[in-house]
Amino acid sequence: MNTYREIFAVGQFRTLFAAQAASVMGKTMESLALSTLVYAHTGSPFLAALAYLAGFLPQAVGALTLGGLADRLPPRALLVSWDLARAVAVATLALGALPVWGMPVLVMACGLFDAVAGGARQALLADLLPGNGYVLGRSALNIAVGATQIAGFALGGMLLAVTGPYTALWAGAALGVLVALTQRLGLRARPPRMSERQTWRRVWAVNGELLGDRRLRGLLLVQWVPNGLVVGAEALYVPYAGGSAGALFIAAAGGMLAGDLLVGRWTTPEQRVRLAVPLFTLMAVPYLFFALSPGAWAATALVAVASFGFAGHLGTQERYVAAVPERVRGQALGLAGSGTMAGQALAASGTGTLAEFVPVSAAMALAGVASLVATACLSSALTRPARERAPARP
Repeated sequence: MNTYREIFAVGQFRTLFAAQAASVMGKTMESLALSTLVYAHTGSPFLAALAYLAGFLPQAVGALTLGGLADRLPPRALLVSWDLARAVAVATLALGALPVWGMPVLVMACGLFDAVAGGARQALLADLLPGNGYVLGRSALNIAVGATQIAGFALGGMLLAVTGPYTALWAGAALGVLVALTQRLGLRARPPRMSERQTWRRVWAVNGELLGDRRLRGLLLVQWVPNGLVVGAEALYVPYAGGSAGALFIAAAGGMLAGDLLVGRWTTPEQRVRLAVPLFTLMAVPYLFFALSPGAWAATALVAVASFGFAGHLGTQERYVAAVPERVRGQALGLAGSGTMAGQALAASGTGTLAEFVPVSAAMALAGVASLVATACLSSALTRPARERAPARP
């Protein structure tokens, strides 16, 4: 598979694409509404950043303890059931019955199982689109993320301005139900990837196998650390720009969309390896200029340029999928995705804490510096060519 037309000819991929688009739009409105609510009640940049990424940090715990379920449950049943459960949780937030502190706590609880669903979804994608089709599929899904984030921030911002944050949460809950229905009707029932009974010992054994392999560990770290630090800067958009934060979020989504479109479609695996360090560097350098406290238009341009660099992850994800044993692909991809989310949440917590003591613009610039240092330290993993898949252990 070498073109977007070929991957969209696969009906089940079209279903995943539509479900991803609706899910991201709903989660975008949910995060924006929650961050706005918390900042309005507390005035704290730290708490606003934490609320924006509240569901990310628990995903690491979920992947380490529950990740094996991604390979041991039927994928369609898992995805449909979880999206319905998550819609109920968002509807609970929309009712307004929880205290402000209770709302991020509920989102964090949902994050425990998000890792399992994410791993199952990515493993299913690899099954549907083998070979180069996986990179194109990830690129297309990332484009969906960028486009629907723009739509989600635009719609969420409009709902926040006109009707308030609780309406945005109700819209997110409705989209969650739509995602579940789309997957139930459009995905074919498949058996679990593994038939063995889920045990804590098995889950930890697989995690140890993945993290104990030097090559896989390097590929995991480059997915977790540099971009997590940059997202830590993104989590400060609301405190930095106030009413103009929506423009920064839209610029970030647009830059990511352009990068995934160009790199995913018009580069070869070898070129993606060569482009990894330059793209990871581009992801961080524009944030250094936030030390000068740029105005709204300049900040928007810097964010768009930086977000183009996120396309560097396409090659890293491609090599990771090729290297992991197929029988534990769901757990392996869940670990990668949840580690990415956890890294972003940790970075957001760190930049939010830092912004309590230094100007927000300085905290964003320091996040860019930290990302550049991380990229330099992990450059060997970024430039190492792909090798054959590691053998699966019995």
